[in-house]
Amino acid sequence: MSTATNDSRRRALGKGLDSLLPRVPAQAAAPVAKPVEKKEDEGGTPREIPVELIDRNPFQTRTNMNEEQLMELATSIAANGVVQPILVRPLAHGRYQLIAGERRWRASKKIGKKTIPAFLRQVSDEQAMEITIVENLQRADLNPMEQARAFERLSREFHMTQEQMAQRTGKDRASVSNFLRLLKLPASVQDRVEKGILSFGHARALLALDGAEEIEKAAQKVVALSLSVRQTENFVQGQIHPEKKLKKEEKPAPVVDPNVREAQLQLQRALGMKVSIEDKNGRGRVIIEYARLEDFDKLVEQLAGE
Repeated sequence: MSTATNDSRRRALGKGLDSLLPRVPAQAAAPVAKPVEKKEDEGGTPREIPVELIDRNPFQTRTNMNEEQLMELATSIAANGVVQPILVRPLAHGRYQLIAGERRWRASKKIGKKTIPAFLRQVSDEQAMEITIVENLQRADLNPMEQARAFERLSREFHMTQEQMAQRTGKDRASVSNFLRLLKLPASVQDRVEKGILSFGHARALLALDGAEEIEKAAQKVVALSLSVRQTENFVQGQIHPEKKLKKEEKPAPVVDPNVREAQLQLQRALGMKVSIEDKNGRGRVIIEYARLEDFDKLVEQLAGE
């Protein structure tokens, strides 16, 4: 693969990430960093580094990593190699610390690869943390709570405004604000959002209620009745303004059989997607909602038994 192609792939990481990778002389690095190779190794050409000499990033904000998807990546790497090099910084005693690319590193270890292509950068602890958070936020597969906590760290540890965070991650300021508001939810509701039982839209609607207890009760009802986001919004408005009748009355949500509800929750946990079961006297349909093409492909493989 040509150098031009490598540079193109590296730029594709996102418009905010590249600005966080200063190519500074070795003496300007943080005290923990130690130059282990010639200065040209800090340029645009990746080098092969033994995977066992790389330490996990202590600043990683991702809390969940799908093992099935990790194995799919490992299979791809076994067949095609690591297409996008990881990013590391040198430490003392000839070791390195991962900055970006944990999934590629872990997948490479799973299949027994001895080395992995990596870009070497001299950065401080602060720069490494910021790069890691921004790189994660530019990915599409973080759940809403992981994104919310990442934005909160940028605000708390780097004193960034919402506008600055939006510029660094390529998101609009309103989205940053909405993610940060999720941290006001009770811990139990945050957990449902993290597991995909409640969507980002459900969570936003529930935030209009006052008090953790009221939000928790409403969340329980939303899950029990499998309310859509629109139904949740109407339900919340009814709680806030009980004296006002909505112009268009929603049809009352049908009572869900406990066995059907349990089967619905089991499918949601197994597939990692929202599942609705419509049952009437033993006949009905199962509706599976997916947010991305990758989720659809994964669903097809699971159902086909591949």
